[in-house]
Amino acid sequence: MDLLTTLKTVHIAANLLAVGSALGLGVWAWRARQQAGAAMAAGLLRGPLLAAWLLLVLSLLSMPFSGWWLVHLVGWPLGQAWLLASSTLYGVAAASTAWLLLRLYRQRRGASARPRLTLALALFSALCFVLIAALMGAKPV
Repeated sequence: MDLLTTLKTVHIAANLLAVGSALGLGVWAWRARQQAGAAMAAGLLRGPLLAAWLLLVLSLLSMPFSGWWLVHLVGWPLGQAWLLASSTLYGVAAASTAWLLLRLYRQRRGASARPRLTLALALFSALCFVLIAALMGAKPV
């Protein structure tokens, strides 16, 4: 397999791991909250899902590097609108995800947190990543 195909596969796998980990964490916490309440959901977010947290963070950190390398290998100019828009959206989504992770950590530690803001951050981050995927899929090149 050549380098470009390998890099595309790694980039897509990182994206799928990020989305899968985030969805898995969300469904796990929602089900725990429905069945056992908020205290149980907070406890579940810390222990057995460490692998999901690590996969999410690793994939989010690897995507900018693999994306830049793909653009470099293909030879696209960095000034294209879809590249600039997706890079900007990625920065906003990464900041939103970091804020969400901090809120979840504080909530797990017992600090009172507004669950509507936490849900809004999660939905906003997910929407940003869906828009990035749409930009990547509909690139005009």
